[in-house]
Amino acid sequence: MQNFAPIALFVYNRPEHTRRTIKFLQQNLLADESRLFIFSDAAKDPSQQVFVDEVRDIVKRVDGFKSVELIERKTNFGLAESIIDGVSMLVSEYGKVIVFEDDLISSAYTLQYFNDALVRYQNEEKVMHIGAYMYPLKGENLPETFFYRAATSWGWATWDRAWKDFEPDINKIIARFDRRKRLEFSIEGTMNFWKQIIEFKRGRNNSWAIRWYASIFLKGGLTLNPSKSLINNIGHDGSGIHSGLNDIYHVIINPLPVTSFPDKIEENKETYQAIKNFLKTRKGSLWQRILRFTKQKIKGI
Repeated sequence: MQNFAPIALFVYNRPEHTRRTIKFLQQNLLADESRLFIFSDAAKDPSQQVFVDEVRDIVKRVDGFKSVELIERKTNFGLAESIIDGVSMLVSEYGKVIVFEDDLISSAYTLQYFNDALVRYQNEEKVMHIGAYMYPLKGENLPETFFYRAATSWGWATWDRAWKDFEPDINKIIARFDRRKRLEFSIEGTMNFWKQIIEFKRGRNNSWAIRWYASIFLKGGLTLNPSKSLINNIGHDGSGIHSGLNDIYHVIINPLPVTSFPDKIEENKETYQAIKNFLKTRKGSLWQRILRFTKQKIKGI
């Protein structure tokens, strides 16, 4: 009998997003055979208490899983510390983990994909992360799944053996980058990954995800991804900690199960090019950027 990976769900102060995330998770094929651990962060200030309480009322009633355990933080950890602590706790006990935040809707086959991949690549040291979200890529005959250097953080999974290489110290990370590595890390300058590292160093963000990707990159690791997304992020409505208001990353979720995985443990050149092309053109023309900026201002984001 297969030992399915535990699911870590991190929630805070968004009751409606949390409700939708859980609803879609419950509809997953392997939900009733999966252990769910819900990490509920405490309010940062009194103004958030009513929302945190509402979220906690929702998650206390969750069913449809093999088991449900609620971990209510007594103090405000913040998203980064909550995720690092929760992931570390579960991989040390179960050897692997599937990670969700409170603004992700999944396909009915997302848990199946994660568990299949976790078993398949369990002993492949180079494979360090499994992502379920993928940009809306254009390209003919892209493989169903592929290896890529960067780690997406909207629905992911990993093993204890890989998480051991997570480096939280930003100074140690920066010290290991030279000019060539910075270029490769930022997908040849098409994504602001290096800027996120510098902003973390300056205290302008508190991203666990950029440090996790950097840890994978510096180890020479790879991430497994689907070419058609199994996750859509519903947090880009201005409600999230790190999310603005935009639809650049909106995708239609693949309704079909994933059936094929790569045998060669190497980055797929074709999909790398498709991702690079998406990143290069994702913000559109100058006119489209102005229009989007104006919309955000009107909505007060």
